[in-house]
Amino acid sequence: MSLEKLSPQAVERELEALRDWTLREDGAAIARSFRFRTFSQAFGFMTECALVAERLNHHPEWFNVYSRVDVTLTTHDVSGLTVQDFKLARAMDRAARRSD
Repeated sequence: MSLEKLSPQAVERELEALRDWTLREDGAAIARSFRFRTFSQAFGFMTECALVAERLNHHPEWFNVYSRVDVTLTTHDVSGLTVQDFKLARAMDRAARRSD
């Protein structure tokens, strides 16, 4: 599947619909830090998101320490953001809400 890099205007529109995600300074990625009460909740969140990422064939850059999961989403093939990044961001937000 060929993905198209989103325009800066499209990225702004997508970001307006997301909470707590920030645009990286170069405009090529979005990032968010998720916090949970326990390591098990953080790991469960990552497991759920990994299954979604596999279905989308779009994988996050992420880092986990105990109850924190830092996520960066970008599409390396286009050196920027695509609809896949925002689909995965929305799925991650839903998974985080279920982990509360």
